[in-house]
Amino acid sequence: MKSAFIFPGQGSQSVGMLSDAAAWPVVTETFAEASSALGFDLWQVCQNGPAEELNQTTVTQPALLTASVALWRQWCQAGGPRPDLVAGHSLGEYSALVVAESLGFAEAVKLVRLRGELMQGAVPAGEGKMAAILGLEDQDVIAACEGAAQGDVVSAVNFNAPGQVVVAGSAAAVDRAIDACREKGARKAMPLPVSVPSHCALMKDAAEQLAEALEGVSFNDAVIPVVQNVHAAPETDAAALRANLVKQLYSPVLWTDSVRRLVQEGVTVAAECGTGKVLAGLAKRIDRSLAVHGLENPEAFDGALGAFNKS
Repeated sequence: MKSAFIFPGQGSQSVGMLSDAAAWPVVTETFAEASSALGFDLWQVCQNGPAEELNQTTVTQPALLTASVALWRQWCQAGGPRPDLVAGHSLGEYSALVVAESLGFAEAVKLVRLRGELMQGAVPAGEGKMAAILGLEDQDVIAACEGAAQGDVVSAVNFNAPGQVVVAGSAAAVDRAIDACREKGARKAMPLPVSVPSHCALMKDAAEQLAEALEGVSFNDAVIPVVQNVHAAPETDAAALRANLVKQLYSPVLWTDSVRRLVQEGVTVAAECGTGKVLAGLAKRIDRSLAVHGLENPEAFDGALGAFNKS
């Protein structure tokens, strides 16, 4: 039996996150390291907000990365076994790469802040949009987007679980896709409170700039295979890992396929290494044979340690 660590992306943040884990010195030490790299007190923002500041993508991205790495370091200090595979949802892929020793932590913190800046700058405020579509088959959502495009950009960008797909693109086209999905019988089709239309063609300019930045960053071969978003397959090669980070910015997140790949590889137990329980909830909808444990507070952490040591 194998194990995996999975790392959440944007949407898992909240003011006060990891407050129950603050008693672990490595948590506050990791946030101090990130704060030094960023030039502001990241822990202070995470604990006290305001939420509007924490929810800015240029703050959210380093905050979630740091939370995941802090919990991983605590796991290592507690003698937790190394997982056989890792995977991260969108931003979470950077956390996975740090844990897999492909990317240095300080470099990753600065990278994800830049990633947020590039994403925010790629599309003027109000011109992009994302929406969650619940209760339709993937192909129905894809077809709705194709019909709604009418020369604009709109596409299915997050395949999160069966019957749960996110679409993104230009605001008008996303509105048309919402209407089309409702006509096809979607249980819900609702705009998301985000300003950046992630993982669609509108991010190609940002991806080109990210590619330039990544050329100046040292990548190593991963010591733990990383199941990457763009193809839901394990990678260890440094060059492939780097190239797929660029593609990820304008390509769909194949999370359903990624979780299924973990199960195909023999994974029976996983830890959601970060804040919140978003990925555990998705895993239940994808494959109930996969047991996902949280790490964000001492009680959950101890339960995960016990489950991994039995696997």
